[in-house]
Amino acid sequence: MDTTILQENNAIIFALSGRLDSNSAPQFEKQLRDFLTTPASHLVFDFNDLDYISSAGLRVILNTAKAYRAGPYNFVTCSMQDHVQEVFEISGFDTIITIYTNMDESLGSFDKEE
Repeated sequence: MDTTILQENNAIIFALSGRLDSNSAPQFEKQLRDFLTTPASHLVFDFNDLDYISSAGLRVILNTAKAYRAGPYNFVTCSMQDHVQEVFEISGFDTIITIYTNMDESLGSFDKEE
């Protein structure tokens, strides 16, 4: 899995590509560590190029959501391919993780809250 980290306005964006599975999840979690310890901005996971997510990947997503739940900043996802979104729906993650259709909607949601 490849990760590109961008900053736009008041958000950090992780653009993921490839597979978020038991092989790549530990490394991704290490990349996230600083962002989850003390969230200092909104966080977006862009799944446009994510081809596959396993239960190990879902665990990282859940831990991220928990880290952001108590603070003043939000965590959202966007641009899921249909088969990745289906995994979120089957697992029930779509009820606890905010999923937007595209990046503009994700970033726009933060403007509404401030």
